[in-house]
Order: sequence, then C-alpha cells, then structure tokens
Amino acid sequence: MTRNAPGRAAFHLLTGLLALTFIAPLIWAVLSSVSPAPGTAQTTGFGLNNYVSLFRYGSGLPLYLRNSLVISLVAVIATLAVSATGGYAFARYRFPGRNALFLLALSVMMVPYAALLIPLLVWMRQIGLQDNLVGVALVLTLFQIPFGVFMMRNAFAAIPRELEEAAQIDGCSPFGSFWRIMLPAVRPSIVTVGLFAYLSAWNDFMVALYLLSMENAPLPLALVNMRQQTMGVIDYGATTAGVVVLTIPAVVLFLALQRYYVKGFTSGAVKG
Repeated sequence: MTRNAPGRAAFHLLTGLLALTFIAPLIWAVLSSVSPAPGTAQTTGFGLNNYVSLFRYGSGLPLYLRNSLVISLVAVIATLAVSATGGYAFARYRFPGRNALFLLALSVMMVPYAALLIPLLVWMRQIGLQDNLVGVALVLTLFQIPFGVFMMRNAFAAIPRELEEAAQIDGCSPFGSFWRIMLPAVRPSIVTVGLFAYLSAWNDFMVALYLLSMENAPLPLALVNMRQQTMGVIDYGATTAGVVVLTIPAVVLFLALQRYYVKGFTSGAVKG
C-alpha cells in the first residue's frame, strides 16, 4: 500500500493538472463575462450587464435558445431512431450486400464536412427545407448516423441472441423483443450516441450559417453575428456571456450522463 502511494499521488497530480487545463478556458469565460472592460456593457465593477446585453441582442436570447433546442432535439431523436434500427439490422439480420451497405454508411465519415454543404443547400432548397430548423437538424443527423450506426451495431452484437429467443418464446413479437429487451440492454450506447448528436447539434455553426437566416438562427450563429454597429467592433463582454450560456447545458448534460457515456464506449466501441 505505502509502496504505491507515490504512484497514486503522481497520478492524481497529473489528472488534476489535465482537468485544470481543460476547465481553465471555461473559468476564464465566466470571469470575463462579469468583469469590467471598455467597449462592453460592463464598464465598471463586476456585474451581469453583459448578460442583459446578450438577452436583448437581436431577436432576443430566448428565441436563439429555442432555435438551438429545436434543432438539437430533432437531431437527437432522428439520430437515435435511425442508429438504433439500423445498428440492430446490421447486427442481427443477414441480407445480401450487408457488409457493403455498412461500409457505405461509414464512408460518410470520410467525406470532408464542408464538401457536402453546397449540394445539401441546393437539395434543401428544392424540397422546401431551406431556412428551416428541421432541415438543419436533418442535415446534422446525416453526419451523425455513421458513428451512431457503428456504435449501435457493436452494442447489439454484444447482446446474446438467447435473450431475444427467450422473449419470443414467451410471446414477444420481433418488434416487442427489440423494444422491451434489446433497447434497455444497450442503454449506455443509446445515451452515448444521443449525447454526441446533441453536442454536435447544439454547438453547430457551419450548417446553420449555410441554411438559416438570422430570424431562425441558433445561439452559435447569433454569437458570431453579435457585433456593435460602430466600426464593426466585437462586443467581447456579451460574446463571452453567450459562450457561458451556450456551455452550461452541455456541461450539465454531460456530467449527468457521464457514467452511461463511459459504459457506452466500452461496450459499443470495442466489440464487433
């Protein structure tokens, strides 16, 4: 026990320094958002004037948060629906071209993100989903499906077939065994895929920039456009306040689901 004490102390010191390195930018943003600075709403003393300025910017902070929330929820629901059913099909069913189709789905990850935006912009305009929150969410879903299908396929493949067979013997239909047995068994992987989809949609800027106007802008796009009208000077106080507001939901959700997140990676990303 005493022989391992220096090693444990070094380990805790190293992990503490790494944690501090990652959390330092967030601490700096929080302090900057309430600190006095010239050219911001908080010119003297510490206070929340930058948050008031953020709240009143453009169409208002509640609208931008609502837009981000709609995009994120639709993207998460669509990603989970396609990833769970697709991963289950690849893991359990044998059909011609299964491996080729799986590789084709994964190949989307190899295409540069920006290379698909112009064709997708044209396509969204043709089907009437340009400047539409659901259209942005579907585009973001497209980029999350390869990772989601990969994770869910491996997670379902790790579940013994005997569980499904026992459920069907007891009277479950194939869909019933999928819904009642298989989905609860791969809950950590579902949470992992959903969390990745949420973080991608919540923080996305590029797709929203191409497809949305400022009337339907999510918070990341609104923050980039948050400039003073005089000489185009950036209001850093309101911008850092927006960064804090944008970060809080993601941090809270990640901390609440981190144990499922870790289990999802160890169960879904290794076997297969």
